[in-house]
Amino acid sequence: MAVPRQWILMDAAARLWVEDFHLDAATCGMEGNWSVTKRTLRGGMSDGVDLIEVDNGELSFIVLPTRGMGIWKGTYRGLSIGWDSPVRGPVHPSLVDLQDRGGLGFLTGFDEAIVRCGLDSMGAPGPDVVPNNMGVPTQVDLTLHGRIANLPASQVEVAIQDGDPPELVVTGTVYETGLFYPGFRLVARVSTPLGANRLHITDQVTNLRGVAAEMELLYHCNFGRPFLEAGARLVTAARLVAPRDARAVEGIDTCDTYLDPTPGYVEQAYWYRLLGDDAGRTVAMLRNAAGDRGVALRFNLNELPAFAQWKNTAAISDGYVTGLEPATDYPNAKSFERDKGRLLRMEPGGVYTTHLDLEVHEDRAGVTGVEAEIARLQQQAERQVHREPVPEYSPGA
Repeated sequence: MAVPRQWILMDAAARLWVEDFHLDAATCGMEGNWSVTKRTLRGGMSDGVDLIEVDNGELSFIVLPTRGMGIWKGTYRGLSIGWDSPVRGPVHPSLVDLQDRGGLGFLTGFDEAIVRCGLDSMGAPGPDVVPNNMGVPTQVDLTLHGRIANLPASQVEVAIQDGDPPELVVTGTVYETGLFYPGFRLVARVSTPLGANRLHITDQVTNLRGVAAEMELLYHCNFGRPFLEAGARLVTAARLVAPRDARAVEGIDTCDTYLDPTPGYVEQAYWYRLLGDDAGRTVAMLRNAAGDRGVALRFNLNELPAFAQWKNTAAISDGYVTGLEPATDYPNAKSFERDKGRLLRMEPGGVYTTHLDLEVHEDRAGVTGVEAEIARLQQQAERQVHREPVPEYSPGA
């Protein structure tokens, strides 16, 4: 009897939910040491959180359908992917109050390696003006990084994609909707070839409303040890680098390098305009001090034209981490990004697609190869580093 190549694990509309699921090479009559396992966590802040662990035989990672299809943690040949957050998660979204502390409640559930921010809004919390149910412009308070990371998927499936090598695929559908609210559907597809050092994310966002809508999407990609350490470097090909604010100005001369865990460190953030090839493809990499370990992000500037770097090299107990953040625009207040003309406008029924690759390098040859690729991109233009915030990118500059 033929083994199926697709398994539905959840379909809320059909009232279908599979509590436990396991798939491996032996089950499918295939070679290799790969597996896909789904389970539901019980107890504490994680009670009721579904997770799907994908292991391609070399690279493993955990997808969180309950938390917007984020990537929680992973490993590649013993190298950890992610960071040690003060948050003991994954936290069920029902326990996250996004309005807490003036709109910073997102941080009480924030511990993923890759978390989406958006879709109606992302970036700094603050006021915005939207039409209410009567069509009257009304001030509302937007929260840090929006809602999508704290919304559960409504449909989830696992598949084996034929190829050389075959790919393991997890696809989830998340709805960010409400009556008289913006309405978006996110179809998030996470895949990895068997035995590979990489995973690939393809996201499709659809505007479900009968009117045009503004959309923002940022991938908050967060890494700690072993890639982050004293002397670690962010390697990019950039046309422009600018500090977010006065605090970031203090570290502008060393913005691309990192400290050891530093108690009392206050975060710094930098805005980048990256360089890509003729098709818009670019790559950014965090590498350790020795240059023999690195984690790289590949994306397309035609889809994700903005890039931010978040440095939080605080004490380990306070969250020693850096964020590499490809996005549709910069994580400022939505009203500021609107004024600068960077918000995406989606027509009724419009679809916006993005692609993001994460790849891990465990040796000097791999890291050096990516550095050489980035160096070739940098040859297109001189890197311009601003020593003060730039009005085009920072409010109040």
